[in-house]
Amino acid sequence: MEGWDAGTKSALTQIPLLTSRAGPRDGEAWKQRLKEEYKALIAYTSMNKTNDNDWFRIAPANPEGTRWEGSCWYVHNLRRYDFPLQFDIPVTYPATAPEIELPTLDGKTHKMYRGGKICLTVHFKPLWAKNCPRFGIAHALCLGLAPWVAAEVPILVDSGMVKHKDDEVAPAASSS
Repeated sequence: MEGWDAGTKSALTQIPLLTSRAGPRDGEAWKQRLKEEYKALIAYTSMNKTNDNDWFRIAPANPEGTRWEGSCWYVHNLRRYDFPLQFDIPVTYPATAPEIELPTLDGKTHKMYRGGKICLTVHFKPLWAKNCPRFGIAHALCLGLAPWVAAEVPILVDSGMVKHKDDEVAPAASSS
């Protein structure tokens, strides 16, 4: 945790570490891992709400817990910018971190891969590998998505690549 700000350190210490090394192909062991994931997500979400730092919603999109969907938001210049969020749990999870996608930002920044997958290779993936299997979805959101959104959204807004929903021009009504 060397080099991290106090807020990041505090957040990270409040997210429970996971113990199960199971992935989506591991049957009952995967169900146990999912329980740990839910506990960590609940703790992280509760901590964010307590600290008035609520910034995402997420839920499994299938009963197996291998596809997740939701939304995240960022407030810039007193305006809230919302983005759909999704990712799949890799079959090699937890050895491989999920690739978090913000599809509406696809092609708007070079810090993103095809399909709207945010770039986490340089900073986050080595950290994930070092902490496998203790890190989970909540850690990926806290240490991967949160700093990416905080760094990229202001630049995208200031450059005009992302517009606030209130600034988008509504189509003119056709006259007949």
